[in-house]
Amino acid sequence: MLKMSFDMPKVEPVTPGLHRHVFHGSTMGTRYSAIIMSEQSDKPRGLDQALFEAVDRVDRQMSTWNPASDLMRLNRADPGQWTPVPRELFTVLTEAMAINRASSGLFDPAVGDMVDAWGFGAITKEPDPNAIRQQLGRGRPKSCDLIELDPDRLAVLKSVAMKLDLCGIAKGYGVDAMADVLAEFGIENGLVGIDGEMRAMGAKASDLPWSVALEKPDYTTRAALGMLQLSDCAIATSGDYRHWVKVGEQTFSHTMDPRRGGPLQNDVASVSVIAERCMTADAWATALMVMGHDAGVHVARAKGINALFVVRDGDRLRQVAVGPLFGAAAASVKDVH
Repeated sequence: MLKMSFDMPKVEPVTPGLHRHVFHGSTMGTRYSAIIMSEQSDKPRGLDQALFEAVDRVDRQMSTWNPASDLMRLNRADPGQWTPVPRELFTVLTEAMAINRASSGLFDPAVGDMVDAWGFGAITKEPDPNAIRQQLGRGRPKSCDLIELDPDRLAVLKSVAMKLDLCGIAKGYGVDAMADVLAEFGIENGLVGIDGEMRAMGAKASDLPWSVALEKPDYTTRAALGMLQLSDCAIATSGDYRHWVKVGEQTFSHTMDPRRGGPLQNDVASVSVIAERCMTADAWATALMVMGHDAGVHVARAKGINALFVVRDGDRLRQVAVGPLFGAAAASVKDVH
């Protein structure tokens, strides 16, 4: 069941007999973490290693920074050639293609060339003016129309050359993989996350949900916009404030808009999505961000997506809540500086 409230944190009582255990490490160029509540005073044997192996598997399969990853091997494959891939990568590609179709192509996992052109990829940290000129202003067909997936053989076929980039969904899948590890160990109460993508299981203490900070979309400082209280659901946020490049007087986000062949340009600072799986929340947060405020709100309502848009209105930030989970807070939402 999904639960949500939008409040600043309160002092939470500690449930007698429960112990808090924390696990963390590096993955995908950032950090992963897991917190569990357990009746055992010691950490469950083998859990630390199992969590690391889960996220490391995702990194090894789906990284665009590792030339030996399975994703990069698929990117190098010739068009018209069936390429076998690991089950985890096939699962993510299947979800990515489904959301690509459902979002009319605006969640696009085939923008790796655009990411590189603007200096957000592994090739260079500087924009490439020639590559940008070749791409800017040119729309693209939906990725789902250019890729075939064979679930029996776990194989992928591209009809044209393309560079897939799964940064908009892989971290979410990594979070789901960690949640699966907790379930395999019989752990019912936990919170797992990679960067800003989180998934909550059960309760933190005394049947209270887990508290997760929602970050304020600010280019220079890191601060909380508010707190979400989550139980048995996942949240992911896409924003324009973490990774960006300045060209002249303009600031461009790392999120690409396949309609214009370059970084998105709209008034949405961030979109947070709550869903059962973090992989789904991750991809839809990106899709809604690319759509922009008006279209994104319309699509979220039509598809029953729980989303919170933070919109730039001059020097102010305005919040627009969609769906019953975020909608519960809509009446008390105010503009923030």
